[in-house]
Amino acid sequence: MALIHSFESSGNFLFKYRGQFPIVLFFLCIPYVYTTNYQDIAISNQRLFLWLGVLLCIAGFFIRAVTIGNTPKGTSGRNTQQQVAEQLNTSGIYSIVRHPLYLGNYLMWAGIVVYVMNFSFFLIFSMAYWIYYERIMFAEERFLEKKFGNNYLEWSKQVPAFIPSFKNYIKSNGSFSFKSILRREYSGVLATVIGFVYIQFLRNIFAIQKVFISTNFMTVLGLTIAAALILRSLKHYTGILNESDKD
Repeated sequence: MALIHSFESSGNFLFKYRGQFPIVLFFLCIPYVYTTNYQDIAISNQRLFLWLGVLLCIAGFFIRAVTIGNTPKGTSGRNTQQQVAEQLNTSGIYSIVRHPLYLGNYLMWAGIVVYVMNFSFFLIFSMAYWIYYERIMFAEERFLEKKFGNNYLEWSKQVPAFIPSFKNYIKSNGSFSFKSILRREYSGVLATVIGFVYIQFLRNIFAIQKVFISTNFMTVLGLTIAAALILRSLKHYTGILNESDKD
């Protein structure tokens, strides 16, 4: 098999199972939490790491929200079995970066990783993310090139793959939908909050040998679970969040 076809095949395989990446990340962080000496990190610095992580997650969620809120049906979905693109998105956030959803994912997961407070783990996570998603992005771009031809090639020459550039920004052609965000993003927000709670749980187990989660963390987790259950119910049992022109 030619190398280009091998990359495309492996990218399509990884695309199907990209939802399992956070699970692998949760297991990988255990030895790094175990070996990090949190007693040597000042409380003020620990809070700084926490807020830095939260800000990264907010930035990632914002990028995902802008992307999902503006994109039409048949694109930027949660499909896992195969690539889907009924049209080529080239305006709005897609005029500054070709893979905004993966950029948003990276920032959200990076925020959780920052809370581990281990620089080595952050580097390993970043390299693993790039290796994993580079193949996925390659496969997606091969699919788009085959489907849209020169239109895709001309767009890809002007827009970077992962690091945003605003020099060629074009206002979005689509209408913004807050319902799309509520319908599609509640699970990602819940997973992010669970990630922070999980890291604190591990830290307390290893550092002070206690099963303990702070009241603030539990409050945020409880509110997020409640919101996710409400939105899930609205999505599956009512038509309140449905839109004919959105996935």
